[in-house]
Amino acid sequence: MRSTIVGDSLGYSAGEPTFFVRQVNAMKKCNSSMQLTRAADYAVRVMVHLATLPAQERALLPALAAATGAPESFLSKVLQALSRARLIASRRGQSGGFEILPKGRQASMRQVIEAIDGPLHLNVCLISERSCKRAKWCPAHPVWVRAQEAMLHVLSSAVIAELASNGHAASSQPADVFAGLKIMKA
Repeated sequence: MRSTIVGDSLGYSAGEPTFFVRQVNAMKKCNSSMQLTRAADYAVRVMVHLATLPAQERALLPALAAATGAPESFLSKVLQALSRARLIASRRGQSGGFEILPKGRQASMRQVIEAIDGPLHLNVCLISERSCKRAKWCPAHPVWVRAQEAMLHVLSSAVIAELASNGHAASSQPADVFAGLKIMKA
């Protein structure tokens, strides 16, 4: 079933796909929306959960999947990436499981997300000056730069250990995990 926007007041006839709908569908195909990947979201969840555990305590994959709401098979790939980034350690065997390392406790949300997805960029023009020839004269470029700086600042200032302590104190209200974040107003 094809989605369309009906907009008689905009000059479109009923049922006719608009430019906007075509753009949204194109973005869905190339996965270029401005949102974190599911893997990055699960990575932040699992890091916060592991940070609530005492130092050197390990958690098994099924317990982590239950605590984060992530499928085990998908979460295992996320945990491998976090282990490669040396934010967590994994151990096999009878006393095995996953434990957060000191570096992981002090990691920022940005570091966790970038361990999974790589560097964060709101727009292609922010990757490098060579990535967009319009960057020097584009009126939107300075806005993208400010938005990028604000996003990175917020994510860099959110430390996993602090999120875990905020969330642990208000475990009955999971939304409070992010209460310690300072949101910049425009």
